[in-house]
Amino acid sequence: MTCFSQRLGAVNARIANACKDFGRDPATIRLLAVSKRHPLSAIRDALEAGQTDFGENFVQEGVGKIEALGESPAHWHFIGHLQSNKTALVAANFGWVHSVDRFKIARRLSEQRPYHAPPLNLCIQVALAEESGKSGATPDGLQALAEAIRELPRIRLRGLMAIPPPSSDQEVQRGYFRRLRELRDTLVDGGIDLDTLSMGMSADLEAAIAEGATIVRVGTALFGPRPASPDW
Repeated sequence: MTCFSQRLGAVNARIANACKDFGRDPATIRLLAVSKRHPLSAIRDALEAGQTDFGENFVQEGVGKIEALGESPAHWHFIGHLQSNKTALVAANFGWVHSVDRFKIARRLSEQRPYHAPPLNLCIQVALAEESGKSGATPDGLQALAEAIRELPRIRLRGLMAIPPPSSDQEVQRGYFRRLRELRDTLVDGGIDLDTLSMGMSADLEAAIAEGATIVRVGTALFGPRPASPDW
């Protein structure tokens, strides 16, 4: 646990310093620990250190961890690409989905969300650049998609998510994150109530915080290098 605690302290210090630099309140930013490919023991260490939000990219791996941990204070976020044949498992086991990029997936999540569970928190993933292999709704179609999703009965549309192209230049990083914030603001001005910007990872969380991130998704800086294959 000591190793994770030290890493958690270092990441929280980065968040606090960025908030100081850019006039943000650290209480408005949620740290999401990306635990994909990491073993249950690492998640248990994280829970013991006080980390409670975890992000998983693969449905069966994530559900396996949720079931193995049983009753715990963990809050589970699905952040990977979601196929239609996996929506039922996600709807039944996760509290958040960050990666919805089309209405069909949102509708299935709504239909399959158990009625004893609270509404499923959802973010629309937006493609900020043309990159092969990356999902995301186009900015041009965002307004219509958000309007349709917010009407679904078992869904709570919370905001937007993006994974910009990698860059070591903070100004380039900020440009992409600023674009996502502007898209969110346009939707809000149009009457869609949104409170979440899921953006920023280990290498660019400072730039994301500067542009208004409310959730930063951090894996390597918390857990260390990711195993090549799952061992959970």
